[in-house]
Amino acid sequence: MTGLPASLAAALTGLGTGLGLIVAIGAQNAWVLRQGVRREHIGLVKLICAISDAVLIAVGTGAISVVSSLAPWVLEALRWGGVAYLVFFAINSFRSALRPGALEESASRVAGSVALTTLALTWLNPHVYLDTVLMLGTVTNHFGPDRWWAAAGAIAASVIWFAGLGLGARALSGLLASPRTWRVIDALVGVIMLLVAWHLATGA
Repeated sequence: MTGLPASLAAALTGLGTGLGLIVAIGAQNAWVLRQGVRREHIGLVKLICAISDAVLIAVGTGAISVVSSLAPWVLEALRWGGVAYLVFFAINSFRSALRPGALEESASRVAGSVALTTLALTWLNPHVYLDTVLMLGTVTNHFGPDRWWAAAGAIAASVIWFAGLGLGARALSGLLASPRTWRVIDALVGVIMLLVAWHLATGA
């Protein structure tokens, strides 16, 4: 992103990486889609998902910054570990694009049950910590003093995605429930992850 102010470049990278990691179809997104299509406590679901991501991204950005200041080699190790993970993530996205799954129906749920399910899908999923704390924390700290701009971009990606997913799910229920749509989304996610991996590896 040559030519852009450092803070803007950091924020845009955080936004792109955040979207790439969050948009990939999984249990949490499938759950948000179902609740949006059913118009069932979707505001509560979006709020829990967005706040949880914000907390996890902030923790990752802050914790990795502290660790790297005490042991600078840690950030370098995490950088190459992040590159490897992003490439792995991209490959899995391309595989998912070749054999996407359809969304399944779910029974009606009360608010308390919906909240507990959303919390469980967010906080008990090990991939959430790998993606938001470790992966996004590594990407944001790649920008040094502008790391919090990158974190803000990643948090914005979460808010934008979950708000849009919840609001648009009802109107686009047929399209979003189609495996063909997720085939395209997964392919785009794979491309984004490869681009971020290249940026992280080269510093370009």
